[in-house]
Amino acid sequence: MKHDFCIISESTCDLSEQIRTEFDIGYIPGHVLLPSGVQVAARLDWDAYESYSNGSAETFYANLMKDPDRFKTSPCNVQEIYEELLRRVEAGQGVLMTCISSKMSGTYSFACEARAKVLEVCPDAQIRIVDTRRYSVCNGLMCIYASIMRGQGKTLDEIADYLEQNRLCFHQMGWHDNLSFVAKKGRITHSTAFMGRLVGIKTLGECSATGMTTVIGKVKGTPKALRAVMEYIAQTIVRPEEQTIIIGHSSRLPGAEELKKLIEERFHPKAVYICDIFPSCGVNIGPGLAAAYYFGKPVSDDLAEERELLNNIVAQS
Repeated sequence: MKHDFCIISESTCDLSEQIRTEFDIGYIPGHVLLPSGVQVAARLDWDAYESYSNGSAETFYANLMKDPDRFKTSPCNVQEIYEELLRRVEAGQGVLMTCISSKMSGTYSFACEARAKVLEVCPDAQIRIVDTRRYSVCNGLMCIYASIMRGQGKTLDEIADYLEQNRLCFHQMGWHDNLSFVAKKGRITHSTAFMGRLVGIKTLGECSATGMTTVIGKVKGTPKALRAVMEYIAQTIVRPEEQTIIIGHSSRLPGAEELKKLIEERFHPKAVYICDIFPSCGVNIGPGLAAAYYFGKPVSDDLAEERELLNNIVAQS
């Protein structure tokens, strides 16, 4: 079905082909530099990464752990975004594009520059660029919400305004097995990462107001982690029975499947999907993440309220 406007993101949205097809969501791939020195398009498809994946997430993450410093990522550039925006506009469509948090990447700035270039050629083009202040599957979930609203007859501007006004309502809650990899990539402090190296410790993270995953609690063992995650979701989610929820994971499918089962049994949402974390984000996250992404109450600026909530949940478990 052709819509008056399209919804696109970039490869940090981490949406599977199944989901992108179901919700009619496009994306512009960034880039991944492999240890071989070859730069490839950061596609949401494991076959795009040569012998480093052999078509599977498990193989890719195993190779990433062997040689993490030689895997690099970079965003789609201004020209690449410009060409895609122009192609869509010349096909008669408006464009709603979501981007990874501007606090984490230059993609949003590049997209705004590309939009300005398109408007020089097509001044009547309708293009909105949304800084999600989120990353990975949280960005992808916002695309899904946009698609659902488009199906309800909402206009491009109405949807873009909604996403900008409610971006802090999109949550991540889950755990990472070992934060030392994330710390090495500069995405979290080494002192925090130390906790993730203790045997059996699961560090629980939430998205901050800028999109950075922030550790707000810790528990020992997967069963306690699952209980804490479920209770945290219960106290922060809004109208769960109306929601589409995504479980994102980086080579932790069994944990993702268990989390999906528990969410379906307790909250009865409309749908729950499991998505891989692909290389655009996975190179910086590493293996070990399993987390739920959902819509809830807006997070506080410094996550102080969320940290207190989780600490109380852990203390009572």
